[in-house]
Amino acid sequence: MITIRDEIAVDIPAREALLDRCLGERRTAKSSERLREGRLPAEGLALTAERDGEVLATVRLWHVEANGVPALLLGPLAVKPELQGEGLGKAMMREALWRAACRGHGAVILVGDAPYYGRFGFGPALTRELAMPGPVERERFLAIELRHGALDGARGVLVASGAAIPEAFETDEVAQAA
Repeated sequence: MITIRDEIAVDIPAREALLDRCLGERRTAKSSERLREGRLPAEGLALTAERDGEVLATVRLWHVEANGVPALLLGPLAVKPELQGEGLGKAMMREALWRAACRGHGAVILVGDAPYYGRFGFGPALTRELAMPGPVERERFLAIELRHGALDGARGVLVASGAAIPEAFETDEVAQAA
């Protein structure tokens, strides 16, 4: 049985390996990474799917803002290649959005495949006045409001607004990933 649960520290090495396998080692060169660097994911919004202790999928959401308007940045979402197409990514997305809404967050932004994320309600209209801190394909820059009007007044370049990773934690995470 597959369980979706909060990510825990021991998941980090397997999570990093899964992300490298699914997204390639150049994943850290993407504009979205500039908003995640040195930050903690939003509380309760770093999820792992596992079966018998094996990490099968991961997704995290991060605090960002534009012009003082808060939102979450979703990503990366990754599912073990052998399980892709079986609905695990869909289950991870639904759980992440549900948890974000339950925690009172108003909007989620991401850079991703429009046809895939469109089925969850994401689209490019809400990001027209927004920019990433680096290059991005406009048709892949998507958002959804969990609360109507949550992105009203959001314009300009997204900036990270989440808690910084404490130095001791950062050192532990790097050691675990090595």
